[in-house]
Amino acid sequence: MPATAPPRAKVLWLARLEYRFHSWRERRARARHQKPTVTPFPGYGGVDWVRVLGRVLIVPPVKPIGTGEYATVRGWRSFLSVPVGFAQVSVTIAGVTHEVVTDRGGVLDTVLPARLEPGWQTFEMSVEGGEPVETRVFIVGPDVRFGVVSDVDDTVMVTALPRPLLAAWNSFVVDEHARQPVPGMAVLLERIARDNPGSPVVYLSTGAWNIAPTLIRFLRRHLFPPGSILLTDWGPTHDRWFRSGMAHKLSNLNRLAREFPQIRWLLIGDDGQHDDKIYTTFTRRHPGNVVGVAIRRLSPAEAVLAGGRTNVDDHSAASVPWVTESDGAGLLERLEEVGVLES
Repeated sequence: MPATAPPRAKVLWLARLEYRFHSWRERRARARHQKPTVTPFPGYGGVDWVRVLGRVLIVPPVKPIGTGEYATVRGWRSFLSVPVGFAQVSVTIAGVTHEVVTDRGGVLDTVLPARLEPGWQTFEMSVEGGEPVETRVFIVGPDVRFGVVSDVDDTVMVTALPRPLLAAWNSFVVDEHARQPVPGMAVLLERIARDNPGSPVVYLSTGAWNIAPTLIRFLRRHLFPPGSILLTDWGPTHDRWFRSGMAHKLSNLNRLAREFPQIRWLLIGDDGQHDDKIYTTFTRRHPGNVVGVAIRRLSPAEAVLAGGRTNVDDHSAASVPWVTESDGAGLLERLEEVGVLES
């Protein structure tokens, strides 16, 4: 009997509708002679491979003001860009060019072979013969044994994200210059990076890739150490109406454990979402890959805005140190007390 073809994966109708909508927007933008470009995001890699991150977009022009700076940057502007699905991107690393394709949302997330020295390195990406765009990647040396994974919303940036209306307000309306850092977190992360040279810093968030440029500028403006950015693509998947933020974080943590089995990670988050549960699950699965967990407690006002706080489990019997405090300074002291950081 002839072999039967495997059944095709069922695609949620909303996902198909979203792709058709973006395709229509792309055709309209191209009719106005607008061209796609690559928006790169800082990735990471080992000495013989690189995780390349970026997105192909058609970006509406924004007029600068007289000083050369752009006018107020509202969150909604980042969502006006048109994603270009299944675009072919040329990635040139160390003189070798690779041709890769984005997903239907225009996101590029792929691993390519490359031999690069540890530390921050640069390479170029381009689309449709356009001008190449330079991006950076952090290469982790084989002798590195320590790394940091930090949440973003309400951990490094005050957002009160879990409450939908406030999330929309912060994401679409608030000027990026009005966003405030969580007190002491920049000092904490900079101290960790300074005391552990060569160690990777990864900012892992359930935020959309649309806000990545805003997030990178925010981190730079408030003197957070540079790091790789791992966000997600909002909207429906092939089988879900909305993407799972917990699944996104857990899958990336599990991936980091596979890619860097020698590294023990310091996991930093807050009690306003599901960080405690996510980090508990990851620690149980990979106890040898966690050096400690630091959970920032929201203030009463922040907890109200965030729609409450997650009950942090009793981790007194945990195999790794587990600390909680209300700000970066308090977490630094607690991490020193338990020996995760040197005092």
